[in-house]
Amino acid sequence: MLNRRSLLLAALGAALAAPALARNAAPSLMLADVYRPGMSLADYWVSEKYDGVRGYWDGKQLWTRGGEPVAAPAWFIASLPRQPLDGELWAGRGRFAHAVSTVRSQTPNDVAWREMRFMVFDMPAQPGDFTTRLAALRRLLPITDAPWVTLVPQERATTEAELQALLDKTVKMGGEGLVLHRGGSLYRGERNHDLLKFKPYDDAEARVVGHVTGKGRNSARLGALIVETPEGKRFRIGSGLTDADREHPPAIGSWVTYRFNGTNASGLPRFARFMRVREDAPHS
Repeated sequence: MLNRRSLLLAALGAALAAPALARNAAPSLMLADVYRPGMSLADYWVSEKYDGVRGYWDGKQLWTRGGEPVAAPAWFIASLPRQPLDGELWAGRGRFAHAVSTVRSQTPNDVAWREMRFMVFDMPAQPGDFTTRLAALRRLLPITDAPWVTLVPQERATTEAELQALLDKTVKMGGEGLVLHRGGSLYRGERNHDLLKFKPYDDAEARVVGHVTGKGRNSARLGALIVETPEGKRFRIGSGLTDADREHPPAIGSWVTYRFNGTNASGLPRFARFMRVREDAPHS
């Protein structure tokens, strides 16, 4: 009886450790804060930040960060392990649009999926800190029958100068930036300083709450978006929009990603520029 009870308790503990996924609910994933020069690099691992669609494998099904099921081909997931994996569904540098269209399609395009990789960087239900979980991942991957499931290379962060040099090299090769992960951190489904992103610019997400008609050459189409941050602050984004964006603007209620250069005294972003519709997930 005691052995059976112990097994039940262990199974319950593992289930609670993994991001819970109720019906139509988003998985509780670890989200990155922003690295600023001067922050301590002690105990951090560093890797490339892949510009794709966040993918969570719960042991049976692939999900997006927003809680949408991913209709991947059977061959793509057939050899994935039973334990949860956290990673990025990625099509290569500069191919974000391909990744999004492939993942969003409810009818799997076999040719498109052949160009996709599942870049795995964590095991949410694995006991221990990140360094321990990374060791477990290195034992698990690669998978012979699924070479598209790839372990994200991790190296120790050292000095700020070397980190900046690595960022410059990554961006020059077409990468988006870097991710720093504290080795001693447990997996927590929230945004925190245990996970940091480092890019050559700031970016964030906001919800579209209005459209402003333009002037001059844009008099008959979109001039700017009115957006609202998760904290409830509203501002306009008028730059960075292509002619196609102005002709067919992001829908009210959709989430967009924008770049900016720091914030002003009121906390609003300076020089906000539209990047794209964030179609794979809500802000959290």
